[in-house]
Amino acid sequence: MIVGRDLHNGWTLSCNDTGRTSLPVSIPATVPGCVHLDLLANRLIPDPYLDINEITNDWIGKTEWVYRLDFEAEPDAGQVQELVFDGIDTIATIRLNGGEIGRTFNMHRTYRFDVSSLLRAGTNELSITFHSAYAYGAEMEKHYGYRPNNYPGPGNLMRKMACNFGWDWGPTLVTAGLWKPVRLESWDRARLAATRVSAALAGGDGLVRVHARLARDGEAGPTKLTAEIGGVTQTVTVEADADEVSFEVRVPSPQLWWPHHLGAQPLYPLEIRLEDERGDILDSYSKQIGFRSLRLDTSPDAHGSAFTFVINDVPIFACGANWIPDDCFPSRVTAKRYAARIEEAKAANINLLRVWGGGIFERDEFYEACDRAGMLVWQDFLFACASCPEEEPLRSEIVAEVRDNVVRLMPHASLVIWNGNNENIWGFDEWGWRPIIKDGVSWGLGYYLDVLPALCTELDPDRPYYPGSPYSGSMEIEPNDDAHGCKHIWDVWNDVGYEVYRNYIPRFCSEFGWQAPPAWATLQESVHDEPLTPESHGVFHHQKATQGNDKLIKGLAGHLPVPQTMDDWHFATQLNQARAIRFAVEHMRSHRDICKGAVVWQFNDCWPVTSWAALDSAGRRKPLWYAMQQAFHPRLLTIQPRGEGLSAVAVNEQTLFWRSKISGKRMRLDGTMLAEFEFWRLLCDRFEAKEFPLPEDIATPGSADEEVIVVQMLDKRAFHYFVEDIDLKLPSPELSISLIRSSGGCDITVTARSFLKDLCLMADRLDPAAVVDSMLVTLMPGESHVFHVTTDKHLTIEDIAVGPVLRCANDLVSSN
Repeated sequence: MIVGRDLHNGWTLSCNDTGRTSLPVSIPATVPGCVHLDLLANRLIPDPYLDINEITNDWIGKTEWVYRLDFEAEPDAGQVQELVFDGIDTIATIRLNGGEIGRTFNMHRTYRFDVSSLLRAGTNELSITFHSAYAYGAEMEKHYGYRPNNYPGPGNLMRKMACNFGWDWGPTLVTAGLWKPVRLESWDRARLAATRVSAALAGGDGLVRVHARLARDGEAGPTKLTAEIGGVTQTVTVEADADEVSFEVRVPSPQLWWPHHLGAQPLYPLEIRLEDERGDILDSYSKQIGFRSLRLDTSPDAHGSAFTFVINDVPIFACGANWIPDDCFPSRVTAKRYAARIEEAKAANINLLRVWGGGIFERDEFYEACDRAGMLVWQDFLFACASCPEEEPLRSEIVAEVRDNVVRLMPHASLVIWNGNNENIWGFDEWGWRPIIKDGVSWGLGYYLDVLPALCTELDPDRPYYPGSPYSGSMEIEPNDDAHGCKHIWDVWNDVGYEVYRNYIPRFCSEFGWQAPPAWATLQESVHDEPLTPESHGVFHHQKATQGNDKLIKGLAGHLPVPQTMDDWHFATQLNQARAIRFAVEHMRSHRDICKGAVVWQFNDCWPVTSWAALDSAGRRKPLWYAMQQAFHPRLLTIQPRGEGLSAVAVNEQTLFWRSKISGKRMRLDGTMLAEFEFWRLLCDRFEAKEFPLPEDIATPGSADEEVIVVQMLDKRAFHYFVEDIDLKLPSPELSISLIRSSGGCDITVTARSFLKDLCLMADRLDPAAVVDSMLVTLMPGESHVFHVTTDKHLTIEDIAVGPVLRCANDLVSSN
């Protein structure tokens, strides 16, 4: 039986820069981890997430570091003994007992070295020298020549997490270290070198395909491979002269795995055993398997060509968000944190997470949590916003990396697509790369159109591959065409206001977004400027987007007044972010017959920053989170322009039809009724968007600046305003508050005495650990809403201050 022993305890770190005399000669180190975390744990650097400390840590990524470990071993002539590194970041030389055993150049691969003849009885010394990624990048630029890159650093010339070098939401923290587990494995005769597992449906049965490649030691003799799943056992013999075998296991009538908004997620334990002729187990493999069918429909139609995920023969609308590395130091992200983040996404009614190509292939725990949660995963290959050489040695590294990760991730039912790159084809086409990349100079297209699809076809043919995001299905069509493929919308935010979202009806929008600062508690924890202002050193440093703060203010134009205080700036920009994304999502979902996906940029953050995220780096929900929860609800009611008028649009992503009375009113903000209608039976079938034209007396205002349309369908309510808030006669907010303590927190009831638009309770201002269940609530005079706040703190009604704890759009407009 293969025996693995983790080598995680007893490591030390040292710096090879003789000029760093202030550092100890030997620093206790943690594995898995990285240099930054070890320096931080030993109080040798300030926390790079705080204030502007990031810039004081630049030297770390430009320095050579050595990790050392003394470990005990016993050589055994009858055993193969291998050092296994699940993740080495990145440019490293590995030595055992003073002799070099290998060099690594790829953060995204697993490395395995046979050390059977090098181990000593007793103490062995393992040392790993991490060379500067910057220095290696300079060498590679001389080797390949210059390639355009939208961001600083040489990330496009090596296989390292690209956003390490800085992004428009992330710091420049160039890491080095053993970021995944390290172990010594011992085995004899044979082991499983690679096990490819896929699951599909064959009629009403489940079909598990297994392809195993064996590593052998000498004359191992015949072996047996046995797979067990769903009460079915299948055994095949692997002859002594063979090192590969393929077979299938048919599981009768399994329960289907569904995305969480459609059904359950039954998972079947798969156990594979490699045995010798006597039945002794030599190696084993286990996974949780879900059975579902999958295809990506890109067929031509009246609107261009589709881009629709079809799960179990159901064309779904992807209510999605982009996922970036959840920490600049990925080893800090635990299985518990993965699960918590994914549950937050599920609670926001997100059904798809896109793992973005400038980060990492996440650890197994991420995909396992998505399998359990019914969260679909779109997986980018790791190319983002840069041209990339196709020559050696990079080409072979990419092939090895893809083989490693496709084989590792393909068993997961949640994984629904491999995507070739993020914005690289678009960049070549529209970002001015063409004049720089001369004829015959490679820039990555060969990967996206040839290398990657060939590898996916070989290894994982049941799962769709798509060359890029955005991409229109052909190099003959501009890559960001509305009518084909997947689209990114970035003129909105960068150049124009969010009202321009309505100019587009994409087939599938895989990126669009709007910025806002993190939660107030997160901002205060990470920045200690006195006073805090949008332009104070720390706040400004935690804004990485080009002219980001200017765009935040520019984006308020026509919607909200320019805020005059820090509190108002914080709330106004957060509110504007929430509204922008809700506006876009409701528009796209209302055109469900054409558009089949809205994937917001972005769900999470890797450090405390003003960004496009819905959940900040501390895991606190921004108002955007609640806007997504509302706009992504499987049953959406929205009011949209149609032709010369307005229509109420009911959108139903549930498995049952939605039939109910629909009613509406045009009212003054003070509650005075001006017109009303009632229709007794609107039927919206499952997976349908149903339009109901509003009567003219509802859709036509008398006084546009003091009226609102309210449409109701069961528990869903939609509002429409004829002018933006800056021109709307919003009254000064009048309300009453009551508080009742309840298990795990308190219920806070707000009763409106005036019209209240987008009422928010900022729970983190009461308690940094508090969570509120709802936000962005609009109330007519006389209506009430109960906010449930989860907190261990004893709150009183005096704590619920109207501004900054209770905020609404009225505050921003009536105070200007």
